[in-house]
Amino acid sequence: MDFFKSTLGLKIVMALSGLVGLGFVIGHMLGNLQIFLGAEVLNEYAASLHHNTGLLWIARIVLLSAIVVHIVSAVKLTLRSKAARPNPVSMSGWLGASYATRTMRHGGLILLAFIVYHLLHLTNGVAVLPADYVANVDWAAAGDKGINVAENVSKGFSYPPTAIFYIIAQVLLGLHLTHGIHSMARTLGLSNPLWMERAKTIAIGTGIAITLGNCSIVIAGLLGLLPQ
Repeated sequence: MDFFKSTLGLKIVMALSGLVGLGFVIGHMLGNLQIFLGAEVLNEYAASLHHNTGLLWIARIVLLSAIVVHIVSAVKLTLRSKAARPNPVSMSGWLGASYATRTMRHGGLILLAFIVYHLLHLTNGVAVLPADYVANVDWAAAGDKGINVAENVSKGFSYPPTAIFYIIAQVLLGLHLTHGIHSMARTLGLSNPLWMERAKTIAIGTGIAITLGNCSIVIAGLLGLLPQ
């Protein structure tokens, strides 16, 4: 147990919990992109998830645990870093770091706020949404027709301030993942320069793909191009 309290142990825990989060992000995006195949396709996909209640709750618990572990590890590592280097980072050092690195911590806080808003927005329907919105958690009250998830998504992103916030959050998510994947590769033992360069390429490509994939849904909703 002492190993996981060490700096290396915390980095490994953070990397593994980040890997769980990455898997969810990719799966979530691929599932949501089905809206471009038609409203019926997305609605059937959403219904299949909610009808497998056991698996759904296992996934939620694993994801929530990974998020908590990731945040706790990040906070501990940040505090240790500040304690080891009490003097502020020089301007040259700050400018020399990549943008993803410089925004990692603040971006993480914004992403946490986004996760909460996203759940209130498209899951519980508490945030700004149409009056006829049926919350995605209220499947029992939806009746035989089920919930029109595609309509919720389409109308939910038709509100410009909401769409803009989602786009900003997805850009930050892409930056967070780009830096995180690259750091994760180093933490898990990829020290060879060639493989680190390949890991960097994969990290950048993954970050861009996830940003573009998620933003495409938001922008299409803002322009009224999503099926309902």
